[in-house]
Amino acid sequence: MQRKKWFSRTGIAFLIFIMVVAAKFMDKTHSIAEIYVFGDSLSDTGMVFRATGGMYPPNPTYFQGRYSNGRVWIEYLAESLHLSSKQTNNFAYGGSTTGSVGNSYVPSLLNQVQSFTQTHQPTNPDALYVLWAGANDYLQGVSSATVPIKNLTTAINSLTDAGAKKILVGNLPDLGQLPATKNSSNSVNLSALTQAHNQGLRRSLKILSQQHSDIEIVQLDASALYRNAITNPADFNFTNVISSCLAGVGDASRRHRACSNPDQFLFWDGIHPTAAAHRIIGKTAFSAIQEAGMINPRSMLVP
Repeated sequence: MQRKKWFSRTGIAFLIFIMVVAAKFMDKTHSIAEIYVFGDSLSDTGMVFRATGGMYPPNPTYFQGRYSNGRVWIEYLAESLHLSSKQTNNFAYGGSTTGSVGNSYVPSLLNQVQSFTQTHQPTNPDALYVLWAGANDYLQGVSSATVPIKNLTTAINSLTDAGAKKILVGNLPDLGQLPATKNSSNSVNLSALTQAHNQGLRRSLKILSQQHSDIEIVQLDASALYRNAITNPADFNFTNVISSCLAGVGDASRRHRACSNPDQFLFWDGIHPTAAAHRIIGKTAFSAIQEAGMINPRSMLVP
């Protein structure tokens, strides 16, 4: 009789333990409720367009304020997460640098984050906070990765200090292999800066993860994605990963000449990807946060 009671108590205790562990796991993997986006033209869904009264980027060459021929990656990611436009809060501006470099007409990444944290205290811990910037720093002449990486780290710390718990950070594709740069005298230098940036970012994110054990930080590996697309274009249904779909980029009289098959191109113009490429980036980002356990894989389906 005593043995039977002991087994009963032990069984109940074990069941309670399992339930507690399962509850913690489920709490960690519940769905993302919102997205907050900070960055540059790769994520801009119309900030510059609205700020310029619809003059830039020019429509219809560019789609409704996007620096592409269609929706950009963050919109595809939101769709995969089943989030509406009202649940996607985008602060990204085309032309933005990570800090105060060269361009004073649009807010930098640091300014975007500062503007957000000043008006959103505390932040939503169930939201995903996205940061993707740095390319414009180097394209505008920054010769070292030290300051851009410091700016990105500062931006992430500002968000975590405000209560952010889930963060997605993009690294950079090879800036020396864009249609606008690959034949320039600065191509090799831009490739080296890209490599230094991505290495520095990886180290910084590792340190941040160690310092904040309660924060989930995931990297969107755009560098590997672009490299794979350029090396194996057929795997991505691309036939052209070298030149841009828009003909005569830089020549205003020819800028409106687009190719007839943009979905087969990696690049829309000399710098920015096509909507087809953005869709792939969005799906890659979704896979990254799903594999990191930020969302319950059984509750999400990639469209």
